[in-house]
Amino acid sequence: MAQAAKKKAPNKFTWEGVDRKGKKMKGELEGASVAYVNASLRRQGIKPTKVRKAAKPLLVFKKKITAKDIAIFTRQLATMLAAGIPIAQAFDIVGKGHENPTMAELINTVKNDIESGTNLTAALSKHPLQFDALYCNLVQAGEQAGILDTILDKIAVYKEKIEGIKSKIKAALFYPAAVVIVAFVITTILLVYVIPQFESLFKGFGADLPALTQFVIDLSEFFQETWWMMFAGIGGGIYVFAYTYKRSSKMQHAADKLLLKAPIIGQIIKKATIARFCRTLATMFAAGVPLVEALDSVAGACGNRLYYEGTMDIKADVSTGMQLQSSMNTTGLFPNMVVQMVAIGEESGELDTMLGKVADFYESEVDDAVDGLSSLLEPIIMAVLGVLIGGLVIAMYLPIFKMAATV
Repeated sequence: MAQAAKKKAPNKFTWEGVDRKGKKMKGELEGASVAYVNASLRRQGIKPTKVRKAAKPLLVFKKKITAKDIAIFTRQLATMLAAGIPIAQAFDIVGKGHENPTMAELINTVKNDIESGTNLTAALSKHPLQFDALYCNLVQAGEQAGILDTILDKIAVYKEKIEGIKSKIKAALFYPAAVVIVAFVITTILLVYVIPQFESLFKGFGADLPALTQFVIDLSEFFQETWWMMFAGIGGGIYVFAYTYKRSSKMQHAADKLLLKAPIIGQIIKKATIARFCRTLATMFAAGVPLVEALDSVAGACGNRLYYEGTMDIKADVSTGMQLQSSMNTTGLFPNMVVQMVAIGEESGELDTMLGKVADFYESEVDDAVDGLSSLLEPIIMAVLGVLIGGLVIAMYLPIFKMAATV
């Protein structure tokens, strides 16, 4: 069977003309041909004076939409809706003022859907990469309750706090990661280019080299022969790990469990995960989302496979009538303080307030831990660099000192 011919995309034309009052106008219009564009303009009461095919735009890489962009958009939209601005007009204002053109394009697309009669939840659901199930569920709750501006404000606060934790952890890890990479590059240069020059010099000494010097020379020779294998192995190992991690729940479970047990950083990750769990559940519960339904979104927002599985277990228990605090206690993932605060919240009917307080506490704990981590890592990194680079330099100068002492 012959394949159906693909529908040809219309061409874009630029035009200039005058309206019935003689006012000069110009713009762009899509059409099959120049004649089609001329006819379309005349129907609109415009006499075309110049019509030509628009030049094809140069290849432009679209700027990625970040979580920060979504947070800023949510905050601006909440502010405008609270001020009484109609939602379509609010989208238009936010879209025109956004610095990221890709985000502005997304906002315009959502606005067009809303103007065509689609509700906000359905319009946002068409873009799951930017607006996840948690976001859409909260917006739906706001639309149904008639408090969309309030819910958007809660979403904005939630996004800002979560991104604040992430940025602090990234900032704390950026410096040591950058220093380690620079140290690795410097060490590679020394072993590949500098050490061989000393080796050729030492061959004329006619004496045995110190053990440290010989070790460094042997290491340099090994590195020169196998450096490409080492880089390929490191790169391949990272790729295989990332590929497997995305597709294997067992790998995610093992890796995230190991990460939580890591010294120092493990406690920071655990506190950040608990803060995210409590902040997400507090936001959804305050928005009126049923607890069982909210736990689905909370599980996905945890960012850790162990807590994802634990949250799904909690959901199963709660759906059978078990109290939230009892189910959280059975997972063994939450400290006693968190469980007790949840119990008080359930008894007093202020679960969202108590969860918010727990989230505030653990976010503060993460801030302090990250600041402490930065202070701890700096002297350790400096010491390691001193031993590594200094050891190579000393190893190369030991034979020279030995020869000078002999003379």
